Amino acid sequence: MAYWNWNTYEDPLSFGDVPLLSSLRLTNAGAGWQKNLKLSQFLSNVTSISELHLNFESEKVWVHPECPKLLEPVFHKLQRVSLVDLPEGCSIDWTMFILEAAPSVKELCITLWDHWCNIKTEEERREQGYDDKTNVEWQSSAPDGFRHDNLAKLTIYGFQPDENLVGYVRCLMETAVNLEEVSLYDRKVCDRCGDLDPKIKMKISRQGIPVPWRRGSCSRISL
Repeated sequence: MAYWNWNTYEDPLSFGDVPLLSSLRLTNAGAGWQKNLKLSQFLSNVTSISELHLNFESEKVWVHPECPKLLEPVFHKLQRVSLVDLPEGCSIDWTMFILEAAPSVKELCITLWDHWCNIKTEEERREQGYDDKTNVEWQSSAPDGFRHDNLAKLTIYGFQPDENLVGYVRCLMETAVNLEEVSLYDRKVCDRCGDLDPKIKMKISRQGIPVPWRRGSCSRISL
């Protein structure tokens, strides 16, 4: 199931009894006046989600990090998570709340991208009431951190070797004790314009070539 760009303060959909719903794709830019989505409430009648795809269109994060006890009934079968077009320059530590509540997740893919095809102009931001992109506050429910036994693969597009992202990868490698593969990429090429955004200067880490890591082997970057 896929749903794009809702324009309401309330939750975009209401689910009845959907025992066979296994894949969900949500895409929204998230205007400033829209409330953040609490997935535990939004998916309260869904218990079989195995694949979750959230696209933020290079704008604010519109999901609310929640306590794992609230989300575990929803995410206990979740295996693949894709978080697409997160705003660049902001912390992604909050994404750990999904792993904390989803012990069966095997693959996590994150894309960071501020691309001119997606992002709003300053005039659009003023007219449509978009918030500034800011860090999302999250704190683990486990004071000493938590352990994830099933995550085997992490992929990040738009990776840059800065303190924010290197620290995130290092933390995840410590949390996911059976992690087998880490693949770090520069920006993707845009499907619509066929190029990277020429207006935004960025430090290229590997010229668009994947930077792989496998447990027991030597990484190409220092983590």
